[in-house]
Amino acid sequence: MGAKKGTTGVSPWGSMRTDFILIMVTCGSRKEAERIIASLLTNRVIACGNIVSGVESKFWWKDKVDRASEILLLLKTRRTNFRKVERKIKQIHGYDVPEIIALPIVSANRDYLDWIDSCVN
Repeated sequence: MGAKKGTTGVSPWGSMRTDFILIMVTCGSRKEAERIIASLLTNRVIACGNIVSGVESKFWWKDKVDRASEILLLLKTRRTNFRKVERKIKQIHGYDVPEIIALPIVSANRDYLDWIDSCVN
């Protein structure tokens, strides 16, 4: 029996491994977060974007520890769309070095993954 659409096999943890990713991006303002998600949805490179307010970040910047109140975006898409998403975020984002991190979705509701697949180009 062949693998279902969107699956690539079994992960080391015994769960299904998928062709889908969760991309995390921090933004300096809600307005910027809204612009990024709107652009990505309009271009159909993500199926869904969550905006999480109230993130307190601490990090090294220009040889000192800095801090910022940020907005976290959680973006769901296909792994093959990562470079398109990254390019679009860099066009809009105000940071010199935006955080754009993709994590593989190793296990998920099959119906949800099918929905993501149906929404993105």
